[in-house]
Amino acid sequence: MTTEEPGAAHLVLARNVVHLDPASAVFGAMKEGWARQQSARFLRSETIGARLRLIGRMEEFTGLYPWQWTPAEGEAFIAHLRSGDNPIRMSTARSYEVTIGLFVEYLLDARYDWVRACLERFGEVPQQVFHEGNSVLHTVEYEGDARRRPLDYDEIQALFDAADARPGRIRGQGRKGALCALRDAAVLKAVYAFGTRRTESSRIDLVDLRRNRKAPQFGSFGSVMVRFGKAQKGSPPKRRTVLTVPEMDWVVQVLEQWMAEIRPQFSPGRHPALWVTERAGRLSPRSINEAFVAARESAGLDEDLDLHCLRHSYITHLTEFGYPARFVQEQVGHSHAATTAIYMGVSNEYRNKLLEAALKNRLGDDWDVMA
Repeated sequence: MTTEEPGAAHLVLARNVVHLDPASAVFGAMKEGWARQQSARFLRSETIGARLRLIGRMEEFTGLYPWQWTPAEGEAFIAHLRSGDNPIRMSTARSYEVTIGLFVEYLLDARYDWVRACLERFGEVPQQVFHEGNSVLHTVEYEGDARRRPLDYDEIQALFDAADARPGRIRGQGRKGALCALRDAAVLKAVYAFGTRRTESSRIDLVDLRRNRKAPQFGSFGSVMVRFGKAQKGSPPKRRTVLTVPEMDWVVQVLEQWMAEIRPQFSPGRHPALWVTERAGRLSPRSINEAFVAARESAGLDEDLDLHCLRHSYITHLTEFGYPARFVQEQVGHSHAATTAIYMGVSNEYRNKLLEAALKNRLGDDWDVMA
């Protein structure tokens, strides 16, 4: 029975064509079929492209085609990537193993008919190369770089002071870029004040800045609509509204100055983006990263800190300000509270305050005597 699933073998591999290099032709058809299958699931083209490149790397490393791969080839590929001057991390290894596994699952799925196509042409069929015995197990919640952490309040202040000082230093050196440095300082403050990711920050438009009728004192900056939040695979971007909190009310003045004094100097015309470039374009996520690095280096902060650490800081500091875990989770757009908890790194002082409050609640007046 012929299947009409997107990516089925007969839809991408012509039966009556004699190829000069049949193995290469079949491999190309497999990749095209898998791309169609993933496209039908509405996966992003960037995701599909990255997966296909990984499959190409596996084929290039082994010198074999998918119907010839065995667990030994998979193990050798991962071992190769773990060696050298820039070895992959555990989370990356797992991601690669999962991707290769998904590709082989696609080939083995009877609905796509690749097993029969390989058997007819080559007398061999694909097999899974990664299994429980040779793949990375997911045993902990967080496998990111342990050096990534929240900035404490002094580090946040040092970062912002360095960012604020850069425009004057650039002018004093007679160089161009002072206006962009003013923008960069405002961007970094907004990233921290709203806990946004770099892509989310880049995609914020003027219309996304809104009033909050429950907090009229913040004017037009009572909330930010994040319309391009991090999406799950095959899903559209997640939307959320981030409310301005009183502890971050200083960002209102930052945004007012940006909107009234600095942004007009970029001559953005009718460009909708909040953060614009000197060429009247949208500021890219990469440029926001570079702004953080420049300020971090000027402040002499730990080089392991990156832009995403400001999001870690936002979550940590909201918690220390006393906001409920559910509120913090909604502010940053996490689907699960466990994810928010991973980002958190409260100070010893905060934990001691909680301990003191608990002891007072339990011991009452006796606590004052013991203290």
